[in-house]
Amino acid sequence: MRVAHALKARDGEDFAKPGNLVEVRFVRGQSLSLTAARLLALMILTAGGDGWQPMAHKMRKSEIRRGHKGNERISDMLEELHRTLFAIDDLSWRGRKATKRFALIQSSREEAEEEGGESGWIEWEFTPDARRLIRESETYAVLNRQAILGFRSSYALRLYEMGALRLHRRQSTWRADMTAVRAAFGIAPELYKDFAQLRRKVLDKAKAEIDHLAHFTVDWREIRRGRAIVEIEFHFHPKIAPEQLLTVAEIERHAAGREARRDGAVEEVLAEAPALPAPPRPVPPRAALRPAQAARSDGSVGFPSGSLQYGAGPFGEIARAHGGGWDRDLIAAAYREQMGARLDGLTGQKLVKSWTGFCQAFAARRGRP
Repeated sequence: MRVAHALKARDGEDFAKPGNLVEVRFVRGQSLSLTAARLLALMILTAGGDGWQPMAHKMRKSEIRRGHKGNERISDMLEELHRTLFAIDDLSWRGRKATKRFALIQSSREEAEEEGGESGWIEWEFTPDARRLIRESETYAVLNRQAILGFRSSYALRLYEMGALRLHRRQSTWRADMTAVRAAFGIAPELYKDFAQLRRKVLDKAKAEIDHLAHFTVDWREIRRGRAIVEIEFHFHPKIAPEQLLTVAEIERHAAGREARRDGAVEEVLAEAPALPAPPRPVPPRAALRPAQAARSDGSVGFPSGSLQYGAGPFGEIARAHGGGWDRDLIAAAYREQMGARLDGLTGQKLVKSWTGFCQAFAARRGRP
C-alpha cells in the first residue's frame, strides 16, 4: 500500500496492483471481457493505497470512456464486474483445503446523465474479501495505464499482469499446468481444446501485444508428458533501455495502425524539410562532408558514423523533427553511447523506429534547450 500511495502521488501513468489480486483465478466458465478488465484496473489505480479500507471510491466516467461517445457501455461493465466470480485456495472451518469463491465489487453507483451537463461519476466499494486480499498482499505488480488501455486482447492484459508481478523476482517465471493456465486466463471449457488452437489464438496473440506495448517481453516452454502438453513455463525478460524508449513512444501514439506497425507492414513517410536559401557559411571540414551512412557488405545501411549536420539522409531530419530543438550531434552521441555494440545489427525500419523513439524520449526528458 505504501508503493501504491507513492505511485499515485507522482500523478503518473504507473500504478501498483496487489499480487493477491493478480493471482486470483476465474471460476470455471467465467472471465472478464477486455473492457471490464480495463475498468477493474482503473478502479484499482484510482483507489491507490486506500483500496483495503471500507470506503467508497470515485472516478469520472470520462476516465473510463477513453474516446467512446456514449456512456451506455459503463453500465454493462459494472454489471459484469458484479456478477463475475473469482476463486482462491483457502481453508474450511475444519482446517481442510477448500476453494473460496467471491466477487470483487460489493456495490456501485452510476450518476444519471443530464443533458448538457458534465460526463458524471461512478462510485463503488470493494467487497470485504477483496479488501482482505489487498491488505494482506506482500507482493505487487507495477502496471502502466496507457499500456493497459492499449491492449486489444483480454488474454494479453492478463498475461501482462502476471508478467509484471514476476518480472523482478529472482526467478522471473510462471509455471502452471493446463488447468491452472486456463483458469488464470479465464478460457471457457469449450474453447481451444486443442493446444495448437490455444497457442495460436491465446499465447501467440498475447505475446505479440506484450512484446510491443509492455516494458518486458515474454516467451514460454511447453512441457510434455508423452505427446500431450501438460504444463507451460512462462519466462519474462525486461527490455533494454532503447527498446523501452520505443515502447513508450508506441503507447503514446494513436492506436490506429498499431497492429500494422507491430507487424512491420507499414513504412513511416518522412516529410522533406522545405527548401530554404542556405546562409553563407564556411566550408565544413572533410570529416563532416564524408558520407555519413556507409553501406555494409550486405547492402544494408547503418546509423551514420559522422556528423548529422550534412549528408546524413533521413536521420538528421528525424532529429530535427523529434529532438525538441536539441543539437543533432548531441542526440546522436547519446544514442551511440546508449546502444553500444547493438547498433551494429540495427538497419532498415527497425533502425528508423529506434532512432525516432530515442529522439522523442531525449526531448521529453530534457525539455526545450
